[in-house]
Amino acid sequence: MINKSSEFPVALGNLAELAKAISHPARLRILKTIAKRGQCICGELVEVMPLAQSTVSQHLRELKQIGLIQGETEGVKSCYCIDWKALNKFRGMMNDFFEEMETFEKQQDCC
Repeated sequence: MINKSSEFPVALGNLAELAKAISHPARLRILKTIAKRGQCICGELVEVMPLAQSTVSQHLRELKQIGLIQGETEGVKSCYCIDWKALNKFRGMMNDFFEEMETFEKQQDCC
């Protein structure tokens, strides 16, 4: 199977990857919980999520891989916090995308 994602602009690929990372309600809830608390230990997240610890860990891994959260492991504890710089960058990318879409909307009438 050929992957044609390289045929698209890098900015669109980056935006798509970030959008994919937050496309699951569990990851959105994890982000909100961490933001509200300032930081969270994985076990604390498991207590407020209707998911198994391994599933929460998988979602945390996805968020960390894309850079929306940072985490450190001390022994058996993993502590996570929001990477606000990355989150604000993502928000800017989304805003830019929707502002551009809005300019197209104003240029045309739809059937």
